[in-house]
Amino acid sequence: MFRYIRNMIQIKNVTEVTMFILTGFTGDFEVQVFLFLLFLAIYLFTLIGNLGMVILITMDSRLHNPMYYFLSVLSILDACYSSVVTPKMLVNFLKESKAISYVGCVAQMFLFVTFGTTECFLLAAMAYDRYVAIYNPLLYSVSMSPRVYVTLIIASYIGGIVNASIQTVATFSLSFCASNEIRHVFCDVPPLLAISCSDTYINQLLLFYLVGSIEIVTILIVLISYGFILLAILRTRSAEGRKKVFSTCGSHLTGVSVYHGTILFMYVRPSSSYALDHDMIVSTFYTIVIPMLNPIIYSLRNRDVKEAMKRVLFGKLVFTNEVSFYS
Repeated sequence: MFRYIRNMIQIKNVTEVTMFILTGFTGDFEVQVFLFLLFLAIYLFTLIGNLGMVILITMDSRLHNPMYYFLSVLSILDACYSSVVTPKMLVNFLKESKAISYVGCVAQMFLFVTFGTTECFLLAAMAYDRYVAIYNPLLYSVSMSPRVYVTLIIASYIGGIVNASIQTVATFSLSFCASNEIRHVFCDVPPLLAISCSDTYINQLLLFYLVGSIEIVTILIVLISYGFILLAILRTRSAEGRKKVFSTCGSHLTGVSVYHGTILFMYVRPSSSYALDHDMIVSTFYTIVIPMLNPIIYSLRNRDVKEAMKRVLFGKLVFTNEVSFYS
């Protein structure tokens, strides 16, 4: 009885935080100015590259096919993904106060997890799209009809929203009373769990198993799809055809490997191995740098995209109807 009363008094004496402080990389102003200029350049390049790709695909009717629809959705995702984190981080580089409201932190985490998870599912859908196009090209227009690819895109977003809802509700159901300083540049799950004064064991299990399950499912889809693509390569007698398919696999698998590799490193590991300063650098890489690289990996190396850019800019080149891939 006395223990119960004592616990109630302690709970009443706890003051829940109403805002958080994002401590960021460093307190050195000169370094912060340098980081501001660096990440501003990366962010502008990200927006120009991704939104430019969406505009290009929209303007050129000869790019209106499932492969480029997936690319345009990926570009929109990357622009939104980066925009959830980067503007607030840029402002904090130049401000003495690095506060973010409780509601703002909730919104940032929800959107961040939504776009990040959606991209995982979308990359798997893109691998399936390439499998259908390469393994059985004669049935591609039937197998990847508007009903199919629109369903895949919607399902990717639903998966992202469901995961974000679970992670956000579970994280902000905890109490934050000991400290409001987040050793990060944005509101992410691990650094928030680190400052909670509640028992986070269930949250850590949820993060590990839920993210791990998503990773296993999406990576398996990619591997199975490229297994069938490899069989198609072995059946191809043309050296030029093999080279093109290998180039396709290389570009897409590069993007998948870099993205999933950082996700696995960040979330699918024991909580005892978290090193917040090191994890902050890694998470910055996949939230800010990868969205900048994706237009190059998936689009700018594409022959049809290059020709479409020249047509839009100069209006002189004739489009070739040769089947193209992501590289």
